[in-house]
Amino acid sequence: MTDNPRALRLADRIKEIVATTIDKRIKDPRLGFVTITDVRVSGDLQHATVFYTVFGDDEERAATAAGLASATGILRREVGKQTGVRLTPTLEFVADAIPDNARAIEELLAEARSRDAELMRAKEGASYAGEADPYRTPRELEEEEAAKDAELEDDGEDLGGDSDADEDPNRR
Repeated sequence: MTDNPRALRLADRIKEIVATTIDKRIKDPRLGFVTITDVRVSGDLQHATVFYTVFGDDEERAATAAGLASATGILRREVGKQTGVRLTPTLEFVADAIPDNARAIEELLAEARSRDAELMRAKEGASYAGEADPYRTPRELEEEEAAKDAELEDDGEDLGGDSDADEDPNRR
């Protein structure tokens, strides 16, 4: 659907008309628990896709799809009467996948919660493999630097170098 304000208004109006007509005028028993969730209208206002959900199992969903297919003409005529547009858009009914997606997400979240709980149980009796805090603190770094400086000073005295040689320019 485009961001055309007229298409958005028409989609909202079609959603109301289709839902009301299914509820009040169409007496097909296959259309018992149908909910119109969304309508999308093309930019040229010639085609409307109507999304619906059905409460029930796969057989009831298939029966509802057949019932909506048989009622498409009545619903399109009602949309044409109540909207007043020059060309009545064609209606296409599509089963909405949102409930299935929501169910799949809930299952994934439940699995993640169970894994988190299992991890927490395993973590209760665990201890650190090394130190509790493996990172060096600033005080330890200062002590290490001081120890290195002292070690370098000690190494300088052990070389046995002649300090007078550095001062005598004629000596090489």
